[in-house]
Amino acid sequence: MRKTAIVMAGMGLLLAGCGSGASRPTPSAAPATAHATPAAAAAGATAAATAATAAPTAPPPPGGHATRPATSPAGHGPTAHAWWHPSDAGPDNGPEFQWELDHPLSTGSELDMGNGVLNAAGRLAPRVGLYDIDGILSSASVVAALHRRGSKVICYIEVGSAGNYYSAADEGGAVTYYDQLQAAGDLGRAVPGYPEKYLNITAASTTAIIESMIRQQCAGKDFDAVEPDIDDSYTDSTGFPITEARSEAYDRTLAAYAHHLGLAWGQKNGDNDPAFSAALEPTTDFLLTEECGYYQTCGIVTPPYVRAGKLVLDAEYTDDWGRDAAADLGHFCPADTSGRIDGTLFTSALAGPRHPCR
Repeated sequence: MRKTAIVMAGMGLLLAGCGSGASRPTPSAAPATAHATPAAAAAGATAAATAATAAPTAPPPPGGHATRPATSPAGHGPTAHAWWHPSDAGPDNGPEFQWELDHPLSTGSELDMGNGVLNAAGRLAPRVGLYDIDGILSSASVVAALHRRGSKVICYIEVGSAGNYYSAADEGGAVTYYDQLQAAGDLGRAVPGYPEKYLNITAASTTAIIESMIRQQCAGKDFDAVEPDIDDSYTDSTGFPITEARSEAYDRTLAAYAHHLGLAWGQKNGDNDPAFSAALEPTTDFLLTEECGYYQTCGIVTPPYVRAGKLVLDAEYTDDWGRDAAADLGHFCPADTSGRIDGTLFTSALAGPRHPCR
């Protein structure tokens, strides 16, 4: 879901065992959504599903190397390389992290770039080494600019729900992914509190359309990794018969596809189910959890990743802790630091402000 004030209704769903994906408001910079004709949308969805059947996802080659497809940005031909394996190495149990989803990140904005901020010790935090930004609204040139700074870049996309947030122009195609999913009959019940609908992750057409998004938006713009929002929809009332095992299979299928494209793959939340993390960790490269400190669920979701030495990102929100950054950091940073978790404090809007533990 797109990111908004989680503290209101969204995070309450976490404790109730409902969907744990985050959500955010429609970016103000996004143009009005273009609407394709039903026939065109249906054709796009049918073609995607046919492609998935005719050309099944190839597993990563031996040794963890993958070949970037010819859909890479201009000047980036097919290149064999290993995908990034994020670890908990570093003074903050990983890289300095900036998560900015509220609007297209501006590399000319110190706020967006997360620079000049204080950490839990009241000292100037090091330069950001990892950015998580909107995969569709972010351009290949922004990703390249962040790479020139020596930073890694994560591609935020939705994989378990869809909102009609983007125009065809935003996505660079004739028909939006939302319209393709709608034409394929893959949209289910509304996500409570958000203008989105759950996806039928049991359908081959859903997998094909989401894989095309990963290929075009994440691999095609040279991102390093993918943050898959709503990757645990089995906890929700989606309108489809989605089990935990089916969610795990869907996530592993997408992870294998991302790896084939040279992208690291993450797990998003899943705070109430240790079995889910244990099942996904072997094929997943990092974990992003929202407020596991505030909701006291870090010990439930993070252990498989911590034991494997993989990067665990904990995003905590001032909206819940108390809106005083110095005091808020004191509530969760000691536990994150000792627990091998890379903790950072944000506002729930994810609009730029950040304060890391170290």
